Amino acid sequence: MARGLQIKDEESGYNKNLFCIPKHYEEDLERVFIPHGLILDRTERLARDIMQDMGSHHIVALCVLKGGYKFFADLLDHIKALNQNGDKSVPITVDFVRIKSYCNDSPAEKISIVGEELCTLNGKNVLVVEDIIETGRTMKALLSKLKDNEPKTVKVVSLLVKRTHRNPGYRPDYIGFEIPDKFVVGYALDYNEYFRDLNHICILKEKAKEKYRI
Repeated sequence: MARGLQIKDEESGYNKNLFCIPKHYEEDLERVFIPHGLILDRTERLARDIMQDMGSHHIVALCVLKGGYKFFADLLDHIKALNQNGDKSVPITVDFVRIKSYCNDSPAEKISIVGEELCTLNGKNVLVVEDIIETGRTMKALLSKLKDNEPKTVKVVSLLVKRTHRNPGYRPDYIGFEIPDKFVVGYALDYNEYFRDLNHICILKEKAKEKYRI
C-alpha cells in the first residue's frame, strides 16, 4: 500500500512570520502547513520511486490542471535530473487534462474533464500527476475516461491525500503527504483561483473564505 509522509491530525503547522509570505496574502493565512523546501525534498524522493517502478519504458506524464502544475513541473525536473545522471534513462513526454471539481470550498456536483487528446495515450505508460485527492471522485472519473482510451499502464501520483470520511478508500500509487481534513492553499492549490502564487502550502483563515467567495 502506498504511504506518504504522515502529518498528524493535531499538527498545526508553523508560524507564518517565520517564512516569506506575499504581502497580499498575509492577512488571509492561518499558518504555514507544509514549507516549500519540504515539498521539494519529498518530490525528489517521489521522482526516484517513480523511476524505479516505471523507468524501463517511455512515460507519458499527464498533468491534472490547474492545481497540479507546480508539482508537475518540479516532479519532472527531478525525473529529468535522474535521466541525466543515472545509469539508464527513458523518454518523458507530457500531456495535460483540466478538471474542475470545486466551487468555493465544497466539491461541485458535476465534474468537468477537458482533454481532447486523451486518445493519444493508447498503449502508453501513463503517469497521472495530481495535486490533492480528497473524496477520490475526481480521480475515479478521470481514470474511467483514461481506461476508455486503453493505455498500457496507468499510475497516479498525488502530492497530497486528505484523510477524510468522504473518501471511500481510493489511494493513488504514490503519495507525497497524507494530511488531516484541513482546507489548504498554495503551491498552485487555489481557493477560487487565488493563492496559486504562494510557495508554501498554508491553512486558510475562515474569514478569507468569505473574502474570496464567488
